[in-house]
Amino acid sequence: MGGVDRRFRALVCAYAVSGYGNYLNLIALSLFSYEVTGTAFGVGAVMALRLFSGFVAGLTAAAVSARTTRLRTMVGADTAQGLAMAVLALCADRTPVWLLGCVVVVMGAGNTYFTVALRSAVPAMVGQESRTRANGLLVTARSFATVLGFASAAAVIGFGGYAAAFAVNAASFAVSAAALLALRPRTDGDDEPAGDGPAGHRPAGDGPASDATAGDGPAGDGPTGDGPAGDGRKPAGGEPVRDGGPGAGEGAGRGRGARWRALASGVPALLLGMIVLRGIDALASSSHNVALPVVAHAGAPSDPALFMTRFWAAWAVGTVAAHFVLRRAGGAGAWGERAFALGTLAMSVSFVAAFTGLPAAGLMAAAACAGFADGWTEIVYTSRLQAVPDRQRSRLFGLSATAETAGFALGTVLAAAALETLPALTVVGVFHGTAVCGALVLLLFAAVRTGGRRPGPSTSGEEGDTHGTRTGTGALPGA
Repeated sequence: MGGVDRRFRALVCAYAVSGYGNYLNLIALSLFSYEVTGTAFGVGAVMALRLFSGFVAGLTAAAVSARTTRLRTMVGADTAQGLAMAVLALCADRTPVWLLGCVVVVMGAGNTYFTVALRSAVPAMVGQESRTRANGLLVTARSFATVLGFASAAAVIGFGGYAAAFAVNAASFAVSAAALLALRPRTDGDDEPAGDGPAGHRPAGDGPASDATAGDGPAGDGPTGDGPAGDGRKPAGGEPVRDGGPGAGEGAGRGRGARWRALASGVPALLLGMIVLRGIDALASSSHNVALPVVAHAGAPSDPALFMTRFWAAWAVGTVAAHFVLRRAGGAGAWGERAFALGTLAMSVSFVAAFTGLPAAGLMAAAACAGFADGWTEIVYTSRLQAVPDRQRSRLFGLSATAETAGFALGTVLAAAALETLPALTVVGVFHGTAVCGALVLLLFAAVRTGGRRPGPSTSGEEGDTHGTRTGTGALPGA
C-alpha cells in the first residue's frame, strides 16, 4: 500500500482514541495508586514497576517481532491492556496491591510492544516515500490525545470515579484493536532497504538507507534478525542466521554483556548516537514533567489545572505546526542526524525558557516553541530509524524504546529528589543542559563523519550523504 490513504487515516483515528484513553489513565492511575498504597513511595514504586516492564519489553521486542507479525503484536498488546483495565475497573472499589502491580506490568509492556510494532510497520503501511507524512499524522493525533486526556481526567473521575476512567481506557483499547482487525493493514515488509521498499521510488544506495548499506552499517555487517534472542530469520536466498550470526557461539556464555552488544551490533555510529541522544532527551524531559505541577501550584495556586492545560495546549499546537512545516518541505534531503540534534537543542532551550517566570503569553509561546521542536525531533527521528531495512527495524525501535524508558525512569527519580532542595528552574536547566550538550556532541560527530560535506542529493551510498525521507533535492531549513 503506497501513500497515506483512508485506511491509514482510519488507523490514526483509532490510535488517537487509544492515546486519549492512555493519557486519561495516566492521571487516574497515578491518583488511584496513591489511594491503594497510601504512600508517595507506593506511587513511585508503581510507576517504577511500569517503567521497568516497558524497559524489559524494549529488550525483547525484536525477538517478539521475529516470531509473529507486527499486526498480531499490536492487536495482542491492545487486547492485553484492554483486559487489564477492564479487570481494574471491575475491582476499583477493592483492589489489592498485587493486582495493581500486575496491571501496571501489563500496561508498561503492552505500550512498548505496541509502539515498537507500530513505528516499525509504518513504511510497510504507507511506503517509504510517505513515511514522514504518516509519522506527522501520528504525532498530531498523539498531541491532541494528550491535551484531551489530561483536560478531561478531572471531569471523568469526578463523574464516574476511577472505575469510569479505567472503563474508558479499556474501551479505547478495544477501538484500536477492532480497527486493526477490520482494516488489516500490511505491517511487515520484504526485508529490503529504504528506497527499494514497498513504494520502490529510490535507487539503491540513495537517501536514508545509505547508513544501512554503508560499510559500517547493519547491511554492511550482514546481520539478519540478530536481535537479542537470535531469531534465526533467513536473509534473501540464504540460510538462517542464528544467535546473532557467525561467531556468536564464542559469546554464548558471556551473559548480559553479550546481550547488550547484540542489541547494538551492526548499528551505524551516527544512528547509535541518535538513539543515545534520544535517551538523554527522555531523561531531560522527565524534569519538566515532574517540575511542571510544582510550578503550576506556585505560580497559579488558585487554578493550577488551568496553568497546566494552557501549557500543554500550546505545546500541542506546536507539535501540529511541526507536522505541517515538515510536510510542506517535502523535498528536503537532510532530515537526519543534524536536523534531529538541532531540534533537540531548540526543544531543551524552549523548555528551560518556559520555567523562567514568563507571563502567561510568554509561557504559552515558549511551550509552543518546545512543542514545535518536540514534534520536529519525533518525526525526523522516527523517519530516520524507519529508513533501515525491514528486518532490522524492530531491533532498532526496541533499542530506542529501552533507551527512552531507562532515561525517563532515571530522570524522574533524580528530578523528584532534586526538587526537594533546588528550585524548578535549576533542576530543569541542569537536565536540559545535559540534552543540549548531547546534541552538540552529535552535531560535532556528524560534521566529522561527513568530512564537512554539505548534505545533498546523492546516489553514492556513503554514510552521511543523504538521509532524506523523500526523493528530490533541497535541504531542511536549519539543518
